[in-house]
Amino acid sequence: MGLTAVIFLLVLASRHQPTAGVGHDPLLVVDDYEDGGIRLKCLSERLFSEAQLLWTDSRGDNITGTPLSADTGTAGVSSSIVLKAGSGNSMSCRILDKQLKTSTESSVAIADAFFPSTSPWLAAFVVILLLSIFLVLAAIYKIRNNNKEITRAQNARKQIEQDIDELKRKLDEQGRRFEKENEDAEKRIENVRNELKFRKARSNAVNITLDQKCKHPNLCISDDKRRVKSSDKKETALKAMVVATEGFPDKKHYWEVEVGNQSQWELGVVSEKVRDVIMNNMGISPPVNGLFSLQYSQGKYILTGREDVSDCKQCSVVGVLLDVESSELSFYNVEEMSPLGSVVLEFTGKLYPFFSPDSSGKWLGVRPVKPQTYDPLPQGEEINE
Repeated sequence: MGLTAVIFLLVLASRHQPTAGVGHDPLLVVDDYEDGGIRLKCLSERLFSEAQLLWTDSRGDNITGTPLSADTGTAGVSSSIVLKAGSGNSMSCRILDKQLKTSTESSVAIADAFFPSTSPWLAAFVVILLLSIFLVLAAIYKIRNNNKEITRAQNARKQIEQDIDELKRKLDEQGRRFEKENEDAEKRIENVRNELKFRKARSNAVNITLDQKCKHPNLCISDDKRRVKSSDKKETALKAMVVATEGFPDKKHYWEVEVGNQSQWELGVVSEKVRDVIMNNMGISPPVNGLFSLQYSQGKYILTGREDVSDCKQCSVVGVLLDVESSELSFYNVEEMSPLGSVVLEFTGKLYPFFSPDSSGKWLGVRPVKPQTYDPLPQGEEINE
C-alpha cells in the first residue's frame, strides 16, 4: 500500500562538505505499513567506492537498517527501516563517503495519525464481542445442562411412574391373593362349621320305619318297612306320601333318606293332626297346615313357606334333623356334610316323619344310621356355630 500520496513529508537535506563526485542527496521513500509501523527506504544515486549509510532517530541514536543491495561498486547505497509510533515519529538517513570525506542527509517526520493504531471503540467492541460469545457459549452450555437435567428428571419420573405401576400391580396381586386366601379360609371354616353341625346332628340318629296303615294307596312299602315307591307311574308323586310309625314330642332326632336320582321328591314331618287326616282319608292330598318339608322338583330345592334354596346341587342322600326343643327342622346333604336349609316349626303334639317319592317306580328309602358320639373340639379350637 503506497502512502506517498497521503502523507505529508518534511524532508531536510544538509550538506556538510562539498561532494567530490556526481550524485544527489539521499531519497527517503515511505514504502508501506509493516509490523505495526511504516517501512522507510533510503536511496542514493551517488557512486561511492566506500560509503556508509546511517539511520538516526529523533534522539540522535544510530539505528541499523536493512541493506537493499550489497553491491557498492556500481550501485547506489540503499537501506530500509521500520518506523514505529512512539519512536519520535522522525528519522534521518545519512550517507558518509570515507574517501571523499563528504556526507549527505535527508530527514522525514510522520504524524501519529498515519501510524496504524487500534481504536478504543474497536477494543470495546472486541471485548463486548468476546463477552457476548462467552455469554452465548455459557447459555448454550447451561441450556445443554438444563436439557440433560430435564431429560434425567423425565427419565427419573418415568422410572418412578413405572415403579409405582409395578408396585400397584404387585399390591393388586397381593390383594387378590389375600382375598382369595381369605375366601378360602372362610370357606374352610364354614365347611368345618357345617361338618361340625352335621356330626352333632348325626349323633341324634334314630331308627325310622314306615307305617303301612298311613300311606297313599298308590305307594308300595318294602318288607323291611324302610323303602317306598310309586306303583302308578301316571300318578303325581307329590300327591302321595307315607308317614313313619315313630312320632316325636320332644328332644332331637335325626334320620337319613336315600333319594337316589329321582327327579322329584318331598321329605319332612307332619303334625299328629295331619297324620290322622292321612290315615283316615288315604286317597286325598294332605292339608298344607301342619306339614313342614323340603321338596326337590325340576332341579330346585324348595322349603316350606320359603323361596328356592340357592347354591345347592342335587344330592342322593338327605339327612333330616328334627329339633323339637328349638322348633326347627333342618336338612343336610350327607355326601357334602353341608346344610340344605331349615324350616321353623309351628305345631302341637307329636311330629311324624313322612316321605313322598316320584312316579318313576324307583325306591326311596330310610338308610340306617349308627348313632355317633359327638366329641367337642379341644379348648381354643371351638368354632362358633
